[in-house]
Amino acid sequence: MKPQQPTRPSSRPRRAKGSFWNAAPQLAAYGAVATLSDEVKRLGCSRPLLLSTPAQASSAESLLPHLGEMCVGIFPDATMHTPVNVTARAVQLYEESKADCVVAFGGGSTTGLAKAIAWRNDAKQIIVPTTYAGSEVTPILGQTENGRKETIRNPKILPEIVVYDPTFTLGLPVVMSVNSGLNAIAHAVEALYARDKNPVSSLMAVEGVRAFKEALPKIAVRPNDRSARSNALYGSWFCGTVLGAVGMSLHHKLCHTLGGLFDLPHAETHAILIPHTAAYNAVAAENELRPLIELFGGCLGGGLYDFAKSFDISMALQDLGLAEKDLDKAAQVATQNPYWNPREIDLKSIRNLLQNAWAGSRPDTDLPRGGLTAIS
Repeated sequence: MKPQQPTRPSSRPRRAKGSFWNAAPQLAAYGAVATLSDEVKRLGCSRPLLLSTPAQASSAESLLPHLGEMCVGIFPDATMHTPVNVTARAVQLYEESKADCVVAFGGGSTTGLAKAIAWRNDAKQIIVPTTYAGSEVTPILGQTENGRKETIRNPKILPEIVVYDPTFTLGLPVVMSVNSGLNAIAHAVEALYARDKNPVSSLMAVEGVRAFKEALPKIAVRPNDRSARSNALYGSWFCGTVLGAVGMSLHHKLCHTLGGLFDLPHAETHAILIPHTAAYNAVAAENELRPLIELFGGCLGGGLYDFAKSFDISMALQDLGLAEKDLDKAAQVATQNPYWNPREIDLKSIRNLLQNAWAGSRPDTDLPRGGLTAIS
């Protein structure tokens, strides 16, 4: 498909109930990055700073021919969970190089850094995603300091332009692809029972999950399947958009707690927890989750677990390095200032849920309070 020619909104609108923050233009096509210099100029900019993680620095440099001499440099140290000390170094380089926008190449870590810079100095953002979690289309910034993850939601955080070029996902390892896709699915699951959900957000959430359920098995068998990779980015857009449109609940609170306290890997934590949080909330949100119950069959928690397990990925928090002794602290922190949730949250139930996720147990049924595996 031919890349669209986006125009930047003249201003950020106020958010009304049932509306969406997402006004960012997107380009979606193989080879879409060829338009990068045009997109920089479209924003009225001429001095982009390129952002990446250390692992993707060499791949990010492949964008340099498309940016030309206007690129003022590269900051290759984006880090998971967006630590504020890393952001401070990036902001310093941004200011010293007299950059006037950022081009972020990578997944959530790089996108998070771009947002953190924009939050501090209104930098304009162009995002080139290489994973599927969908952060690039949300007005949400999660940043960490002193072992706590802070979440900020504001329209100035939303990137101006997103360039979806599936070329850069063809080499994404299957395990990373699956974990990233499950991360996106988690956004959609929570969107279906969000307090401020609306008919449009619910339709988009279901479509996003459907796209991943179709794409991920094909990617697992044939990682360079161009159609499946495109379909996964399609699902990513839906799942990310609904995350930005409605509120978050128990699942995201637990992931933010574990990431902030113990620096657990972001996508993998989402992938492990979503069967358990879905099973927990399905008791109170069966009607809202009905489309996904039908999609995965029977018990939603068990269905999500089986789907994830079919890719031979880790489904236990202990495999991520979390010690069993830390579950008490995680449960306490997660329940001290909880997000709104469709089902009541209490310390014992959340501690039990975390125990099951730590052990990698399958949620066999969506049970009411007390139906989770007991702990001593």
